Amino acid sequence: MLKLADKVAGTDARVLIMGPNGSGKELIARRIHDNSPRRLAPFIEVNCAAIPSELIESELFGHEKGAFTSAIKDRRGKFEMAEGGTLFLDEIGDMGLDAQAKVLRALQENKIIRVEGRRNKS
Repeated sequence: MLKLADKVAGTDARVLIMGPNGSGKELIARRIHDNSPRRLAPFIEVNCAAIPSELIESELFGHEKGAFTSAIKDRRGKFEMAEGGTLFLDEIGDMGLDAQAKVLRALQENKIIRVEGRRNKS
């Protein structure tokens, strides 16, 4: 497993790490990050199971001022915070299907749109 992690670290590939709780998925993700050209950029971890479903999109994609009652200013999401680095989405299967579909689309298109945003962010 470690040899495979080291091999993929040199690529720009998106990596799916699967395993039961406590199996070391985060350790593998950190090893990939630490051995990659992205190692000087941020490693952002998101525990998707710990974020309420009504907040997950704002947390991942950010939001624009006025998007909802408490949105008093623009806020960057985890995708933007991890730009140039690594975004580790833990427990992604616990997210709602709508949010999973938006994450998949963001990964496929390399673009995100903040909540109530009108422009794509690359």
